[in-house]
Amino acid sequence: MGGALRKSREILLRCFHDPAFIFSDVQVCYIDRGAPGNESCVGGSRILALDSQYMEIGEEHEASPIPYHRITRILYRGQVLWERGVKNRKG
Repeated sequence: MGGALRKSREILLRCFHDPAFIFSDVQVCYIDRGAPGNESCVGGSRILALDSQYMEIGEEHEASPIPYHRITRILYRGQVLWERGVKNRKG
């Protein structure tokens, strides 16, 4: 499971730093207890920071930390780059 945690963060960092990606076109889905289906998704434009243990989402004055272990899926322009429990997806 530790590899999966690093993997989702690595994918996000690549999308953020690689000029081949437009980070606002990234969508991250994560476990969100109480949301419909216990999952929420956020676009790259709402991701404020990629910390070592969590991503910070929200608006400039109202941010929430989402630990990487809660991420279930990362998409780029609708295509899955990473999904929990799925190995070696191309991205």
